[in-house]
Amino acid sequence: MIKHNVLVVDDEKEITDAIEIYLMNEGLKVFKAYDGLEALDILMDNDIHLILMDIMMPRLDGLKATFRIREERNIPIIILSAKSEDADKVLGLNMGADDYITKPFNPLELVARVKSQLRRYLNLGNYKSLEKGELRAGGLVLNTLDKSVSVDGEEIKLTPREYKILELLISNQGRVFSIDEIYEIVWNEPSYNSENTVAVHIRRIREKIEINPKEPKYLKVVWGIGYKIEKQK
Repeated sequence: MIKHNVLVVDDEKEITDAIEIYLMNEGLKVFKAYDGLEALDILMDNDIHLILMDIMMPRLDGLKATFRIREERNIPIIILSAKSEDADKVLGLNMGADDYITKPFNPLELVARVKSQLRRYLNLGNYKSLEKGELRAGGLVLNTLDKSVSVDGEEIKLTPREYKILELLISNQGRVFSIDEIYEIVWNEPSYNSENTVAVHIRRIREKIEINPKEPKYLKVVWGIGYKIEKQK
């Protein structure tokens, strides 16, 4: 049986060591990092299935690290924080986290949350497809290995920029990205008066992937906020 790998990121060694013991008792393999930059390095070299991420850390905090991870990966992230205010919880979830646990936490609850997120990701999510380089949302399939896109088995031709936008959205299904976020991630430069540029690209993607672009199934607008790929049942 292959062990599932969990990355625990916290600048307090006592906390990472304690969590390691709880998770190892459940048969999980634990990697430890003590700031966001170290976590990114570990992710580059290892197949991580879930991340427990503290917020307040040196060099790169947990929220910024979560945002950077979400640009490339769709693995579950559970935020750990001593802050209990609703605003911090909402901020963490908006950055792309899947769950939120407030310190001090109950070890049994933490283990239960970890196992629940792993089940969703490994059994019900896209993990097996990701091993083949596939990102799926219903009949919409994007292959990150050969950069191809298909809808219901029919190949769709996208420009490199259109592909990057679609990859960003389908990698984070259900999450809404603002126009500024899309522009800064895809164009890799600060966003300034980028509404029309992004809107034109979104319209072209819709024309290619939607049966009826005026009533889109996949690429949805969230008025006043941005765009998202709708999670498919």
